[in-house]
Amino acid sequence: MNGDQDNLKRNPPPPAPVTPEDAGSQALAEALRSSFSIIKFVMVFLVLLFLGSGFFTVGPQQRAIILRLGRPVGEGEKALLGPGLHWAFPYPIDEVKKIAITEIQRISSTVGWYATTTVQELAGTEPPPGASLKPGVDGYVLTADGNIVHTRAALYYRISDPIGFVFDFANTTNMIQHALDNALVCSAARFRVDDILTRDIAGFRDAVRRRASDLVEAQKVGIVVEQCDVQSRPPRWLTDAFNRVLQAEVMRSKVLEEARSYENQVLSKASADAASRLNAAETDRATLIKSVGADMERFMKLLPQYRANPGLFEQQWLTEAIAKVLTSAQDKIFLPERADGKARELRLLFNREPQKPKTEEAKP
Repeated sequence: MNGDQDNLKRNPPPPAPVTPEDAGSQALAEALRSSFSIIKFVMVFLVLLFLGSGFFTVGPQQRAIILRLGRPVGEGEKALLGPGLHWAFPYPIDEVKKIAITEIQRISSTVGWYATTTVQELAGTEPPPGASLKPGVDGYVLTADGNIVHTRAALYYRISDPIGFVFDFANTTNMIQHALDNALVCSAARFRVDDILTRDIAGFRDAVRRRASDLVEAQKVGIVVEQCDVQSRPPRWLTDAFNRVLQAEVMRSKVLEEARSYENQVLSKASADAASRLNAAETDRATLIKSVGADMERFMKLLPQYRANPGLFEQQWLTEAIAKVLTSAQDKIFLPERADGKARELRLLFNREPQKPKTEEAKP
């Protein structure tokens, strides 16, 4: 038996003849094996491509939330993904919500503005004014004094609570829009038309911003209002009348300003004159007091001399007084008393020829 097996190994029997049916089956099997290898490669490539499509990038001013089958992955702040490269299962397993938290976003309200188109807004043109207001087309607001005015506002905000902004409301943008519309209408009802258009534009803008902020804070929308711009205009068919009123207001303000300026000038001049006169009076007062004090001191010094010899004192002061008087006199005549005590007769000639000034004398 062992010898037979060794002979079979050394001399194997010839292969059986191949029939045409066996050759086709073999070719089909080889083709199927090749196709299956290609399909496996394609499936692996598609799986890798599917998984690779889950990579996404979050910008430096953004945060992202992954929703897995509609629910956020993580809780609270852990659900927020910061800037950088992240991965999630591709849609429809996961859905990525990117939120711009530092970017300033804008929303506008035209509830009180007249009908216009985007093309006209971009071109800076307006539709022609009609003869009256069209309530079904034109927007407007009512003022506190019962007038109609057109006004619109633009609210600029940033997201402070991304989770509340995304999940607490079905459409947060509409909520902010309604809050701005409400703020515009309610604030206009507290201001007069002149205040909205000319006198208190800043006050009306601040009122709109304050009410919009209060509404979104009360609803906990998750935003912070940064700025609010408000634009107001009178009804377009009454523009000429409002312009005339505005010109009258400008003229009134100009006249009042000129009157205030003149008032300030007059008051300043009067104050300066009063101060000057008070200073002069104070100077005269001080001088007079000083002079009277000096006279008093001199009198107190001379009083003992007068008490010692009144007659000599009077004669001395009389002589000094006469000397002061006669200093500037042209002619001096002294009449001493007569020895017999009788009066002397004095005759003066007053119509003599006046003397020529020394400058007109003839030169030698």
